[in-house]
Amino acid sequence: MFCFRSKRVLILLCILSSFLLFATGTSISGFGKEEEGDVVEWRRNVIERVIAEESGENSSLILAAKRTKRKDPNDNFKLYTGGWNISNSHYWTSVAYTAVPFFVIAAVWFVLFGLCLSLICFCYCCCAGQPYGYSQIAYALSLILLISFTIAAIVGCVFLYTGQGKFHASTTDTLDYVVSQANLTSENLRNVSDYLNAAKKVDVQSSILPQDVLSSIDDIQGKINSSATTLSVKTMENQDKIQDVLDNMRLALIIIAAVMLFLAFIGFLLSIFGLQCLVYTLVILGWILVTGTFVLCGVFLLLHNVVGDTCVAMDQWVQHPAAHTALDDILPCVDNATARETLTKTKLVTYQLVNLLDNAISNMSNRNFPPQVRPLYYNQSGPLMPLLCNPFNADLSDKQCLPGEVHLNNATEIWKKYTCQIVTPGTCATQGRLTPKLYSQMAAAVNVSYGLYKYGPFLADLQGCDFVRSTFTDIERDHCPGLKRYTRWIYVGLVLVSSAVMLSLVFWVIYSRERRHRVYTKDYNEMHPEDPRNKGH
Repeated sequence: MFCFRSKRVLILLCILSSFLLFATGTSISGFGKEEEGDVVEWRRNVIERVIAEESGENSSLILAAKRTKRKDPNDNFKLYTGGWNISNSHYWTSVAYTAVPFFVIAAVWFVLFGLCLSLICFCYCCCAGQPYGYSQIAYALSLILLISFTIAAIVGCVFLYTGQGKFHASTTDTLDYVVSQANLTSENLRNVSDYLNAAKKVDVQSSILPQDVLSSIDDIQGKINSSATTLSVKTMENQDKIQDVLDNMRLALIIIAAVMLFLAFIGFLLSIFGLQCLVYTLVILGWILVTGTFVLCGVFLLLHNVVGDTCVAMDQWVQHPAAHTALDDILPCVDNATARETLTKTKLVTYQLVNLLDNAISNMSNRNFPPQVRPLYYNQSGPLMPLLCNPFNADLSDKQCLPGEVHLNNATEIWKKYTCQIVTPGTCATQGRLTPKLYSQMAAAVNVSYGLYKYGPFLADLQGCDFVRSTFTDIERDHCPGLKRYTRWIYVGLVLVSSAVMLSLVFWVIYSRERRHRVYTKDYNEMHPEDPRNKGH
C-alpha cells in the first residue's frame, strides 16, 4: 500500500514540477528583452566623446550603452558598461547572463525529473503489486492532455523549423549585402588607383605631368591599394566566420526539430498501444533531449539579444560615424587620412591634366606655326578649338565653366570635329587642328581626367565613411526587423517544443500506467465477476 501511494505521489510530483517549469519557461519568454535605449541619456553619455573628436583626439564611441547594461558574472555581477562590443569577453558574459533562467530550468528539470524516474523505478522493482484499479476520469484526462501536448510539440517543431529557415535566409541576405557593399567600395578604390596609374602615362606631344605630381601619385597608390585590400579581406574573413556559425546552427536546429517531432509522435503512439517498456526507454531519451533543448533556448535568447544590441548599435553609429567603434570589426571605414589624401590627389591630378591639355591647345593646336617650326607645325588650320573646362581652381576649390569651354564628359566628341586627315606622316592634308595621333593622346588624357573627376563624390563620401553609414542604415531599416523577429521565433519555438515534450514525457508514463491498469482491471473483472471490487468499476 505504501509503494502504491508512493507511486501516485511521485507521479503527482513529476506533474507539478513539470507544470512549474513550463510556467517559469513561458513567463521568461520575454526575459532578456531590454529597452531600445533612452536617446537623451545616450546623447549625454557620448557628448564628451564628441567634444574629444572635435578637439582631434582619437575617441571611441560606446554603442547601445543603455541597452547593454547587464550584470556581468565575470566582474562580480557589476553592471557591464562597455556597450556593444563583440570583441569584449565581458560583453558576452553579460549578455549570456540574460539566458541564465533557461540554464537553471535545464538543470532543475534534469535533476528533479531524474530523481522522480529513479524513485518510480525503485518502487516498481521493490514494491511491485497487482495493477488493479483505475480512474476513468484520470484515464480520459491523461489521454486528452497527452494528445494536447503532442499537438503542441508538433506545432513547436513546425514553428522552430520555419523560424530557423527564415532566420538563415535573412542573415545570409544581410551578410551578402554587407560584403557586396565592401566589395563595391574596394572596386571603386582600385578603379581610382588605375586612373591615377593611367595619369602617369599621359603624354601629349611629349608633355607629361610635373615630376612632383607623379611622385605623389606613387605614394597615394600604395595607400589606396592597402585600404582596398584591408576592407575586402576583413569583410570576407568576418563573412566566412559568421556564415560557418550560421550553417552549423541551421543544421543543429533542423536536426533538433526533426528529432523532437519524431520523439513526440513515436512516444504518443507507443503510449496509445501500451508498449510500456519502450515508453520508459523513450522517456529516458526525452529526459536528456529536453534538458538539451532548454539549454538551446538560453543560447538563442542570447543570440536574440545580441542581434537586438547590434541593430541598436548600428542605428547609433549612423549618427556618429566619425568615431572609432567596435563596429569596425564588421565593416571598417577606410582610413580617414587616406580618403582625404586620395580626394586631394585626384583633384590635383585632374587639375594638372586639364591644364596640360589647355596648354597644348593654346600653345600648339590653336596657333598657326610656319613649316620650319617642327614638331609644333603640322599644318594646323581652320576654326580654333575650344578650351577644356577645368572643374577646379588652383586651390582645388570647385570652379564654374566659362562660356565657350567644353566639359570633360563631351570634350572628345567635340574635339573629334577638329581632327584632320593625314597623307604625309605628321602633317594634316585637310583642314583641322589635331592630327589623329594627337587627338588620341588628348582623348586618353580627357578620359583619365573625367574618370578621376567622376570618382570625386565617391571619395568625398569615403572621407565621411558614408558608405558604411548607408550600409548600416539599410541593414537597420530593411534587415534588423526580420532578424529580431526570426530569432524570437526560434527561441520561442524551442521553449514550446521543450515544454510540450517535457509534459508529454510525464503523461506518457501516466497514460501508459492508467491504460495498463484499465486493461488488467477489465480482464480481472471478466474472470472474477463475484469480486466485490467490481462494483466500483
